[in-house]
Amino acid sequence: MDLRTTDAPADAAERAAVDAVLGPPESGWFGGERTPLDGHVAIGGLSRARSLRHLLLPALHALQERMGWISPPALGYLCQRLDLPPAEAYGVASAYALFTFQPASPVVVHVCDDVACRAASGGDPTGALAGHAGNAGSGAAVTWQPSPCLGHCEHGSAALVQKSGALGGRASLAPFTSGDMDRLVALGADVELADLPVPLALVPQAGAEDTRLLRRVGQVDPASLDSYRAAGGYEALRRAIELGPAGVIAELVASKLLGRGGAAFPTGAKWEAVARNPVRPHYFVANADESEPGTFKDRVLLDHDPYALVEALTIAGLTTGAEKGFVYVRGEYPTGAGRLEHAAAEARARGLLGDNVMGSGLRFDLEVRRGAGAYIAGEETALFNSIEGLRPEPRNKPPYPVDRGLFQKPTGVNNVETLLSVLEVLTLGGAAYAEQGTPGSTGTRLFCLSGRVARPGLYEVAMGTPLRALLELAGGVAEGRPLRAVLLGGAAGSFVGPDDLDLPLSFEGAREAGATLGSGVVVALDDTVAVTDVVARVARFFRDESCGQCVPCRVGTQRQEEVLARLAAGRPLHSVDSELALLADLDAVLRDASICGLGQTASSLVTSALRRGLLDVPTGTGGTGGIGGIGSGGSGGASRNGSENGRDDR
Repeated sequence: MDLRTTDAPADAAERAAVDAVLGPPESGWFGGERTPLDGHVAIGGLSRARSLRHLLLPALHALQERMGWISPPALGYLCQRLDLPPAEAYGVASAYALFTFQPASPVVVHVCDDVACRAASGGDPTGALAGHAGNAGSGAAVTWQPSPCLGHCEHGSAALVQKSGALGGRASLAPFTSGDMDRLVALGADVELADLPVPLALVPQAGAEDTRLLRRVGQVDPASLDSYRAAGGYEALRRAIELGPAGVIAELVASKLLGRGGAAFPTGAKWEAVARNPVRPHYFVANADESEPGTFKDRVLLDHDPYALVEALTIAGLTTGAEKGFVYVRGEYPTGAGRLEHAAAEARARGLLGDNVMGSGLRFDLEVRRGAGAYIAGEETALFNSIEGLRPEPRNKPPYPVDRGLFQKPTGVNNVETLLSVLEVLTLGGAAYAEQGTPGSTGTRLFCLSGRVARPGLYEVAMGTPLRALLELAGGVAEGRPLRAVLLGGAAGSFVGPDDLDLPLSFEGAREAGATLGSGVVVALDDTVAVTDVVARVARFFRDESCGQCVPCRVGTQRQEEVLARLAAGRPLHSVDSELALLADLDAVLRDASICGLGQTASSLVTSALRRGLLDVPTGTGGTGGIGGIGSGGSGGASRNGSENGRDDR
């Protein structure tokens, strides 16, 4: 027996929002008008309703955007349409930060207060906003609330504007100032999202001849297929069709291309494993849910080179025998999702997607799915659950996705940077691609520079480039101030110091140094940045983003944050030494017993900061600084699921 919270019916607008995604109800059993025939005939049956389960997340988006919140009657109607227990649907919806179950203002502004924006502003950017515009949640037509990273880290401040109504949706603002908040408040519910300026990506190398992945950024119209083809677009797909699946895989193997999301798994081996699996059908997923604080590379590629992702995913599908693909785009990227949907539609209309791709007789199509604010959904199996309409929780491995992935079928999954690198492999040839970078880390890599650098933005360098050279490319530390530390790899990464600037930015170089490249995050911190505040924010991030499925992560991230708060306040339980011992125990348990990479790396940055003496907390012998012997597994090294930063191939 399922608990039903209300017998009130959904109103017409709520039903219309759901029906726009699911189609009109076929009978009174599933939300339609009851007729005498319903007592004798079941059209479609329960299997028909349950086959639509994968549309749960899009339907929740539709309700949130139309109504501004998800009411119990609306959730009840959606559950009736999908034959779902309300408690189960609530469990799914409550996992996402962009959905709310309380009436909200017509316009809600999510303001970033995460590590990159804190480093750039020298403190909590929402503190000044509260003093200017009132506390979070205050206001009538327009309210604001703090948010984790929104993926516009190069600007140093960002906001996501979420509006409800018939023209509801989301739009990004970056950089975001108190003046922007004033203008939004003045417009109130009349704000038009289409009138808000689209953030300009900071890509100092855009269009440079010595870049590969960034060479089309700023040079190609992201809304024009003809513009993309004039720049060489779809030549890689043509070559892939000529080579055939075995030929493409051979080129990938020769290129030694490793996944760019952190796991560093050989791309050719992954594609070959999916292609050879006899179970049908196959799927291929592009993971564009980058939500590691400090990461914005995929956002730039989605916004400015969407056709390249459509082409690369098509190659992946044809090579691995998948006829259907998905691009899972984080919900905080409205511009990228819109441009990608437009690119797919135009490619489909021109015969580059669909039943006869480029006249080859081969079939492949794709669908864009939007996330809704859940960091854990970037883990590949949690992402599959999200697409399927389940709660975004990681699955146990094995079985691995190449055997049982999306809809329990063989599935390939790569992040956006990896897929666009495949285009370069086919353009240059596998052997030529392998000549770039280092023998163990071939090709080029995108790095997201933010914090206290003179020219923040997205940069592309050959693998193995020293960290010093990358920082110099970005103009060094802003205002010439002394460098205190560099956060490398994101929230799941580690700190390196001024003495580590000769660190080669390669997988093997980072591994040897006990660090990780992760998703390409590089946040520079000078002597004005309170590292303790940055680490505390990371601890709170992991506490909030834990899916709660396993006890080590659910409880461990909570306890870690509590210990750090007590130490920062100078109020340790028993003694400082006992608190440090507890942090060491938590580090071991999180790494060894968590089910996925989020828990396994949730303590990496904390132990790294303690080792390097970056936290302003008292030591066991007096004074402040680093503590030796905290944790025994390194800071940001490989986790037991084979991912350098535990995020799989994001």
